[in-house]
Amino acid sequence: MNKIKMLVAGAVMAAVAAVFSFVPAMAAVKCPEGSLRTGEAPTLAQCNVPEDSDESSPTNGKSLMEVVQTILNVIISVLGIVTVIMIILGGVQYMTSQGDPAKATKARNTILYGVIGLVVALLAFAIVNFVLDEVFKSDAATKTEDTTQNTDNTSGKVEK
Repeated sequence: MNKIKMLVAGAVMAAVAAVFSFVPAMAAVKCPEGSLRTGEAPTLAQCNVPEDSDESSPTNGKSLMEVVQTILNVIISVLGIVTVIMIILGGVQYMTSQGDPAKATKARNTILYGVIGLVVALLAFAIVNFVLDEVFKSDAATKTEDTTQNTDNTSGKVEK
């Protein structure tokens, strides 16, 4: 009986949360004085977003290459930070091994794998940026070449 009461209470709380999660989306909010916007905005948080910004674009006007490159750079940076933490952890393990060969070997392996991870993260960063630059550079060059071919030839025939 107690489990049923808990299930019913959980279901009621979930239903209430679901209803109230849609309420802000249904009503506009009047922006307070001193906000960047005057009048109403969909949410209170958007009162300090300039009215002329492109809110519908999740990329804020960036190209696909810039978005992909930013995402990959963040991921690789996080991996680099994790590997540095592993190297530090291995150093602490090595200092606290107190001459125990098994603990010292485990600590050395942690440091070694951390260094290998750091090298892999740096190489991944370099390779990803190089490949993205080359792919999008050649794509832009192809578009430019196609445009010049079409505009230079007025007879309708494509000449190379």
